[in-house]
Amino acid sequence: MAGESSLIFISGGVRSGKSRFAEILAGKWEAKYSGQLHYVAAGQPSDQEMKERILRHQQDREFSGLHWRTWEIPRNLSSLSMVLTKNDIVLLDCLTTLLNNEFFYKDGQWKNDNFPKMIAIKIINELKQVAEQARAFIIVSNEVLGEAVTDDRLVFTYAKVLGQLHQAIVKEADYAYLVEAGVPIMMKGECSS
Repeated sequence: MAGESSLIFISGGVRSGKSRFAEILAGKWEAKYSGQLHYVAAGQPSDQEMKERILRHQQDREFSGLHWRTWEIPRNLSSLSMVLTKNDIVLLDCLTTLLNNEFFYKDGQWKNDNFPKMIAIKIINELKQVAEQARAFIIVSNEVLGEAVTDDRLVFTYAKVLGQLHQAIVKEADYAYLVEAGVPIMMKGECSS
């Protein structure tokens, strides 16, 4: 998926510190390659909790000392690839939100038997387009698959697609991390100094 660029996958539970780790990592890549930092925010302010999370992430980026170009892209990520240069560092936060937005873009579309396969292919293709244009593409995702999946068809379908996306991304990734309690654990790749 990445070619000359690097693909980095970071997952972890809710509030595990994965976004903060991803931002620090992006800053290190930016310092190394002098590219522009791009932050792709997939979240939409749908309720008070989400509004607070978005505000907290915006404040974290503002106080980080890094210069981010923020893109609000809840769906259809491929348009971003047209503005990137080969030294740019892109951070997508987060894949689970992007998938959620795709699931609920049209009411009930997820019930279509072809939807899971079609949406997984669409998202993977869009991720590839971005990865091919950037020096590093960091994808953050929630680790929601450790819990038992209920008999709810929607939850099962969502978990299935998310699991497929995680596996496809990690297969192509140069680095994969799991963040637990603020501690990043390298799952794939080699440590560099």
